[in-house]
Amino acid sequence: MADTLDFLLEIGCEEMPSAPLMNAAKQLPKLVQKRLDAAGLSHGAVRVVSSPRRLAAIVSDVAVATEAIDEVMRGPKAQIAFDADGNPTKAAAGFARKCGIGASELKVRTAEDGNDYVFAQKSVPSKPAMPILSELSHDVIADIEWPNYRSQRWGSEHETFVRPIRWICALLGSEVVPVTYADVTSGNVTRGHRVLAPGEHVVAGPASYESVLEAAYVLSAERREEVIRKGIAEVEAARPGCHVDTPKRTFDEVVNLCEWPTVLVGTFDEEFLKVPQEIICESMLSNQRYFPIFDAHGKLTREFVIVSNADPKVSATVVSGNERVVRPRLDDAKFFFEEDLKRPMEEFVQRLGIVTFQEKLGTTLQKVGRMERLAKAVAQAAGEDGQGVSNAVRAAHLAKADLVSQAVVEFTSQQGVMGGYYAEAAGEPDDVCAAIREHYRPRFAGDELPSGTCGKCVAIADKLDTACGIFAIDEPPTGSSDPYAVRRAAIGIIAMLRTMPSVHLKDLIALALSSYAEQGLEFDAVAVQADVEKFFLGRLAAIAKEEGVAPDAIEAVSSVGVIDPAEFLARAEALDAARSEQPELFDDLATAYARAHNLADASLGCEVDAALLGESERALLSACEQGEQKVVACVDASDFAGAFSALAELREPIDRFFEDVLVMDEDTRVRENRLRLLNRFASVFADVANIGALSRKK
Repeated sequence: MADTLDFLLEIGCEEMPSAPLMNAAKQLPKLVQKRLDAAGLSHGAVRVVSSPRRLAAIVSDVAVATEAIDEVMRGPKAQIAFDADGNPTKAAAGFARKCGIGASELKVRTAEDGNDYVFAQKSVPSKPAMPILSELSHDVIADIEWPNYRSQRWGSEHETFVRPIRWICALLGSEVVPVTYADVTSGNVTRGHRVLAPGEHVVAGPASYESVLEAAYVLSAERREEVIRKGIAEVEAARPGCHVDTPKRTFDEVVNLCEWPTVLVGTFDEEFLKVPQEIICESMLSNQRYFPIFDAHGKLTREFVIVSNADPKVSATVVSGNERVVRPRLDDAKFFFEEDLKRPMEEFVQRLGIVTFQEKLGTTLQKVGRMERLAKAVAQAAGEDGQGVSNAVRAAHLAKADLVSQAVVEFTSQQGVMGGYYAEAAGEPDDVCAAIREHYRPRFAGDELPSGTCGKCVAIADKLDTACGIFAIDEPPTGSSDPYAVRRAAIGIIAMLRTMPSVHLKDLIALALSSYAEQGLEFDAVAVQADVEKFFLGRLAAIAKEEGVAPDAIEAVSSVGVIDPAEFLARAEALDAARSEQPELFDDLATAYARAHNLADASLGCEVDAALLGESERALLSACEQGEQKVVACVDASDFAGAFSALAELREPIDRFFEDVLVMDEDTRVRENRLRLLNRFASVFADVANIGALSRKK
């Protein structure tokens, strides 16, 4: 008999939903491997085969038995292991426990070095794989977790699974592994496609399992995806310039809704092309799992892709049936849109007064008012003219109107998009329509920003209002919870403000908090402002790190309290680049700055008595005066590379100062004057970066 055989465990059940099936397919190999390892059965790779009706693990080269263990382990010296009365000590008990035996089983022997030690002999006989795999299979089925889905029970059994189990195929080589779970007993048969190959199909062994499935019209997930993508490519090739939209989430679901896929094309009535294509597409994707087809110009066509699990011989019937099904869905979308157009947007805005934004933060209508105020401030700071500011305010006023429209109530992911259509139909300016449509952007890291300044103004207002409100009610995001997506909002705000360097984030935070205070919300404005600033500073530091800036350079810039994204990141990058170009110079400067900062006494001020200065001190004072002028000019011009270059020029005079001068002179007047000079030196750096952070080793 061979030393190793392949192992198969197939769990066959009623059709599983796509999401839990994919989750279980990720868990299964880990569960099988963990239990094989724990049992001491050597094995090869673990591979998963899944379809809506089955979840299977194929393990190559599983040992037919565990290896016998016969080993001798040496422990502590006998004089340590036993006390004067011959009783085992804690050392002996601990060693015995580690070896899996009792202390009484330890033996004393003389080792090669002539000393007596205690020895433990561990003998574990070989065990056959079959009973191990039998228990393992039952436990693996029970261990699969179904987050967000309730497991089911059937018959009179208490064991559960996401859907009722109908068969179990468990084989070690050609031999059936006995498994019983929820009154289902294992065998050597699988089941084929419900229509094309119903009934049982014998599996001779794990190696032939997939070929048996394919002969029974069941493909693995990888093969199904391959077939569907090939079919879609053929559809596109037959329609030059056209593109089939296959969002990943829907595509993955479709892959797991069939066992023998056939790609077909259906059509809907041309009248539905007059409805916004977004809700038509969402209706097809989310309700029917059809894939829309777009022409070369990005316009929706009347055709859509269907993935059938039926007999290919009845494809015409399948297409006809799906075309009949899709019409009422699209009729609903068309009805909702046309009904919404009959009402002015202002009516929608007023209805927001009965929609709660957040229990402690008021209604969505109140949020709209706060957004108008913020959007105006952002537009003004960005340098928009009167019309631009007016458009930003108008877009903020209408941005949330579609939340109470029938179309968005039905198709929630189209909020903003539908508002843009309604604003366009109402004759609003193009910038306003685009801003409403895009103000939820960026929805995730790397997503597109709103295309225009007006959209960015509204998006910043929306996200910042939420972030400040959540901090004001003391419910900031934690490591495990961020229900209002404040982190995502902050990342979006930072991304947009990087393109708007003239907009100051601290001012916007203060304005947002003042709007809440005027609304009647009670909180400590100073403390909350500080908390929000610190939160944004943390996001900026994380972004700078992702972009390759050294941690100590980030720390140096973070310490000066700059939170305007463009400026923070430009400073951090400039400091990192300057230090990279002149590492020794900046290391020495950082050390000198840290020394000066530690000696400095802020209470003495920076007014230096030049009459008390020696040559090295006068040189440092002159360098500080010149450096301060250069730094201020560079910072005002956002020339941070120039500012750090100016700071670098202070290294030589500060080094010379420390070499020639005893700061803590016995003469109080001289000592305090020198401390004032160090204060003056440190003040040159104050608004640029804490260079001393560079002296702390990475």
